[in-house]
Amino acid sequence: MIWLVGQNGMLGTELCEGLTARGLPWVGSSRDVDVGDASRLEVFAAKLSKPPTWIVNCSAYTFVDKAEDEVEACTRLNVNGAENLARLADRLGAALLHVSTDYVFDGRGVAGPKATLRPYVETDHVGPQGVYGRTKAEGEARITAHCARHIIFRTAWLYGAAGPNFVFTMLRLMKTKQALGVVADQFGSPTWTRDLASVMAEVLAQPAPEANHPTWGVYHVSGEGQSTWFEFASAILKGGQAEGLLDPAKPLTLNPLTTDQYPTKAKRPAWSVLSKEKLKQNFGLEMPPWKASLNKFLQEIHSKGMLIP
Repeated sequence: MIWLVGQNGMLGTELCEGLTARGLPWVGSSRDVDVGDASRLEVFAAKLSKPPTWIVNCSAYTFVDKAEDEVEACTRLNVNGAENLARLADRLGAALLHVSTDYVFDGRGVAGPKATLRPYVETDHVGPQGVYGRTKAEGEARITAHCARHIIFRTAWLYGAAGPNFVFTMLRLMKTKQALGVVADQFGSPTWTRDLASVMAEVLAQPAPEANHPTWGVYHVSGEGQSTWFEFASAILKGGQAEGLLDPAKPLTLNPLTTDQYPTKAKRPAWSVLSKEKLKQNFGLEMPPWKASLNKFLQEIHSKGMLIP
């Protein structure tokens, strides 16, 4: 039995479908079971027909800018919630699959061959620059300390059908604006929730190994390849026009901006590209190229007649 925490979120909704499609038994909880309250988690666990073999944490405080002012609320979900689930999983004999973020790094990158930046690997030093990143990094540390049988998936630039995200924001603005400025000096990898949920479901479908097995630990799981937000927006425009989501005859100019030209309350990472080699080596799983996934997502929006929130 899999216990999915945060089943109604953007990723949780996608994972629900993935688990059901694979015939994996699961039960879900949402905001009604507050992860920041250990006693509420205990009550929910006690009502399950049998102890879970996996607890999957898709819940998180993800409002990056608001977190700078709402430190307590962010900490309650990202730190206390992570620790509560880790302690409970350990007590129940369950394994824990937790979702984290590229924001745990400082965003300056690590020099690779020929002085170019290389993708972050799981063992690179973390150095979060804001409240959101610090709480997610501390959440990872609490899980490592309290639950030996854990897997942490760090992801980045997430978008999907079940929640507000960059793709929906761009499509909405592109319908009405004649010009848009998009940051062009921050690098990362757009990630479709469908792809991340698929990898998670594949891992959950496998028997959980013993505590000392080398597959436990941190993994990077994001779309294959890299992009800037400007390149991402350009691909959304092109794909949106091809799918009939946007009028190709409507004039629209995309203007590249620097980070300094688009200030935000919380500092954004300049470099968020993540290496997926460990995922490939330990699980034999790969993420699709981000452009291919984006086009599939846009096709699905069109074919299902989804309303853009």
